[in-house]
Amino acid sequence: MGRPGLVFLLALISISLQQGNSLPSRTRKAVSTRQTDEDDLKSQINKLWLEVNSLKEMQALQTVCLRGIKAHRKCYLAIEEPKHYHEANEDCIAQGGTLAIPRDLLENNDLRDYARRVSPGSRELWIGVTDIVKEGQYVDVNSVPVGFFNWDRSKKQPTGGKRESCVALSLPAQGKWHDEVCRSLKKYICEYLIP
Repeated sequence: MGRPGLVFLLALISISLQQGNSLPSRTRKAVSTRQTDEDDLKSQINKLWLEVNSLKEMQALQTVCLRGIKAHRKCYLAIEEPKHYHEANEDCIAQGGTLAIPRDLLENNDLRDYARRVSPGSRELWIGVTDIVKEGQYVDVNSVPVGFFNWDRSKKQPTGGKRESCVALSLPAQGKWHDEVCRSLKKYICEYLIP
């Protein structure tokens, strides 16, 4: 049965359950049995809804992977509309992901190469690293301390101080990072974990 058919079946079962509650009861035993049957049916409906929602999430993830790239057990999608750091992260979250967080040099280089392919002419893109909470203590968007850094040491990065608390990946600097004012408008890359 296809997904639309499954949703239709769930709706019918739900309606019949609601109508069944208004029927008069015959005996205590019949009421008890009917209540158990209804509870079992409700449990099955809840499981089916969870499965439907899981299928929807997987379909959305597949769509993202088709539009972006798949690597390192993640899907990445470059977003061309420049936004402030926090708006960019909120947009990624609204789509079921976060700003991309490179965990090693290979992943960082893959992000750089992907950004160059899909966004030629871009200079910098937001990634999910910041030191907003405590100056000099960089964490990812999930507040987990970052263990990999790719600072542009030729430009003495990070230089920021309190004003520059968000991290951008620089394409002209071969994927090196620098800290930047979070209110700057930049394109960005979202990442989505593959279950």
